[in-house]
Amino acid sequence: MKAAIYARVSTVDQEPENQLGELRRYVEARGWMAVEYVDRGVSGAKDRRPALDTLVKDATRRRFDVLVCWRLDRLGRNLKHLITLLDDLQALGVAFVSLAEGIDATTPARKLQLHILGAIAEFERERIRERVLAGLTRARAQGRKLGRPRAVVPIARLQGVSSLSAEQAASSLGVSCSTVKRWRRQLFSGGTTAAASGSDS
Repeated sequence: MKAAIYARVSTVDQEPENQLGELRRYVEARGWMAVEYVDRGVSGAKDRRPALDTLVKDATRRRFDVLVCWRLDRLGRNLKHLITLLDDLQALGVAFVSLAEGIDATTPARKLQLHILGAIAEFERERIRERVLAGLTRARAQGRKLGRPRAVVPIARLQGVSSLSAEQAASSLGVSCSTVKRWRRQLFSGGTTAAASGSDS
């Protein structure tokens, strides 16, 4: 069986040899052939990891049968990313092993551990969603306005750039062109002040 070994260290002055040593011994003990993917000086929070990105591409090409990592936090940015990644690997028929946590999904029975992790992640996402919705409902019930406050611009400021194009006025006022156009529409419609959303969308 072909195994992909993945190791990561967060800073360039760290060495991945401690991880790689354990991973190599494990793979050798299982009698697997190994190819190594190592990210050096890559923070766990970063979206892009060169070695991990290559690993995922190779997984889609079925260049290995099992992924072995030292610890879960070496692999995933967060729980959601980890579960998504493991789900993708499972769909490709790639098994997974994490030494520190004792997770070994190379057999159907042991895959239950991954399903439990997925259930926990889904439960946590649902709890967060429920708390957010409850907070929004409570805020509305208390009469609080949600979203960004409306920015009010005195007519004098708009009149000061009335001779400019919308693009030039936007640059002068430090807002987007669409915001200037909304303000001008409100001004021409007879309002005493020009107001628009603080968003530049």
